[in-house]
Amino acid sequence: MIPRSLPPAASAALGRRHLGVPASAEKLLLPFVSVCFVSVILVLSAISGLAASSAFFARCPSPADVHRGAAHLPAFAYYIVGGRGDVRRVLRLLLAVYHPRNRYLLHLSADAPESERSDLAARVWLTIPAARAFGNVDVVGKAGAMTPMGSSGLAATLHAASALLRLDDGWDWFVTLNAADYPLITQDDLIYVFSDVPRNLSFMDHTSDLGWKEEQRVQPIIVDAGIYLAKRKNYFQASDNRDTPESFKFFTGSPWVILSRSFVEYCILGWDNLPRTLLLYFTNVILSEESYFHSLICNSADFQNTTVNNDLRYMVWDDPPGIEPHLLNTTDYAEMIKSGVPFARQFRHGDAVLDKIDSTILKRRNNKAVPGAWCSAKKWWMDPCSQWGNADIVKPGPRAKEFARLMQKLLNDWKSESNSCLS
Repeated sequence: MIPRSLPPAASAALGRRHLGVPASAEKLLLPFVSVCFVSVILVLSAISGLAASSAFFARCPSPADVHRGAAHLPAFAYYIVGGRGDVRRVLRLLLAVYHPRNRYLLHLSADAPESERSDLAARVWLTIPAARAFGNVDVVGKAGAMTPMGSSGLAATLHAASALLRLDDGWDWFVTLNAADYPLITQDDLIYVFSDVPRNLSFMDHTSDLGWKEEQRVQPIIVDAGIYLAKRKNYFQASDNRDTPESFKFFTGSPWVILSRSFVEYCILGWDNLPRTLLLYFTNVILSEESYFHSLICNSADFQNTTVNNDLRYMVWDDPPGIEPHLLNTTDYAEMIKSGVPFARQFRHGDAVLDKIDSTILKRRNNKAVPGAWCSAKKWWMDPCSQWGNADIVKPGPRAKEFARLMQKLLNDWKSESNSCLS
């Protein structure tokens, strides 16, 4: 059998479409990937003799065979962020949430060297055969500062949303994840449950009951140095505070969100001036990612009735909460599972509980994608997802039932409230 050549889209996704990557870095990236790819082929040839059933030479459905849109199963656009030294964590998270239906944008912040971005792109290319064929994974080449307390992280998220809108017109929800996050269900489970969810709904934890945050988060004025100074990730705080806004209602909550495509389009293309007006204000707000989307959606007449007040994450917080939730470990496993939510954070790199989630829930092998209904390789020595069949079919597992029960409760609560943004 003649080896199937990789389509141009596949090489573009992890090479030339390495978003914003300088020409010099592109020249470094592609030869590195090619050399590694040849090495992998040599290893595979020793194992399988390059048989016709080889993962790389199998005849598999093409990206054109994936059907998306209102009449089909939903798809997700994942924005996965990490920092310096997070290549392995981001790759592991990508493997845990990968599905050919979805789109993925990976972002290592500006503190990570260019070599790590190239390394990440190469590892994705080598590790996920379907990503090469479907061309659905991209790596941001020109990284943002992503100052933890400042607004550069919000700018990076909006940039990612804009890029994903331009790259792909078929996804339904925009999901933000961090390298410290991990899924508690498979993508088959997630897609199956969300197939019964109205596609105009967004999921975010939000409230207008500001409490202690009004004095400590809302009224202080800051300037994010990462926006205008190279290699700076701090912020400057003004000596004076400003009053709580009166022209719009301030909402706050978790920075981790699942946003509908229609709302993301409004954020980027905004047919009225509210998205830009609020963006100017939130440029100088501490932890603006905890408030911008929440305030925008709840002050928009078109979208304020489309919010489900839950971010679908399992987290354990102090009271009052700090900047980040507790680090989860095996002692939290039972409560995580009981929660029914699809994601959890935050985890220490390489913690044993991640291995337990892989083996017990996701059934994921080391350095392999989570097997789903789309995976079709049958040989014991092969990666199950090195060959694939119909990506329009999902096979939900036991965890889907728990998540479906939670989702039904959330939807019932949403239907019973005339406006979830009143609180």
